[in-house]
Amino acid sequence: MAPAGLWLALTALYAVFLWWYGGRGRPLSTAEIEAGLRTLAERNQDRQGQALLQDLRDLLAQDDGREFVMQNLVRYRTRAAYPPGHSYGDDPRAADRRYARAILWPLLRRACVLVFVARRNGRFIDPPGAEAWHYVAMVRYRSRRDFLHFALEIERGDIVMHKWAAIETTHVFPVRPLLSLFPVRSAVLVLLALLGLAAGLLTG
Repeated sequence: MAPAGLWLALTALYAVFLWWYGGRGRPLSTAEIEAGLRTLAERNQDRQGQALLQDLRDLLAQDDGREFVMQNLVRYRTRAAYPPGHSYGDDPRAADRRYARAILWPLLRRACVLVFVARRNGRFIDPPGAEAWHYVAMVRYRSRRDFLHFALEIERGDIVMHKWAAIETTHVFPVRPLLSLFPVRSAVLVLLALLGLAAGLLTG
């Protein structure tokens, strides 16, 4: 059996993980929402930017402090559309890969993780006027507060430029899982328990 000190360390590590992973926090205040939107408005003066800010305001106003998953349906442009003065090329998929690499750390530092991504693989039921999406992606956010901070960070670093260079149209909306076959908290608990048992076998 593993020494008591190891079990204590693993328990502390799990407690730190639960604190980092979060999922049940304090809802955003009106002052926080308005401050974040003012900062974003300074960098989004065009009509599209103002429409996005209104959508963001509506999203943040629904905050209950809990985790959620953002569903993203994406269709690429025929050619990447970077602002004048940038020489990244015109491949929209390359632009999207730049965006994906750039957002990795801003997401992970806030315990926000990619849950699922898949390319479209055929057609089935297509309502009239339905978009021909290229892929679907689902990202878990610890809270709407973290979503707001993430949005502020990628705007400051011009990271979001790669996203809009790549994407012709997108449909994005929050969801809350009713059933998940991959419970992250339980999986980490089991992993740490297995580590403790393995250490016990090796030292015993």
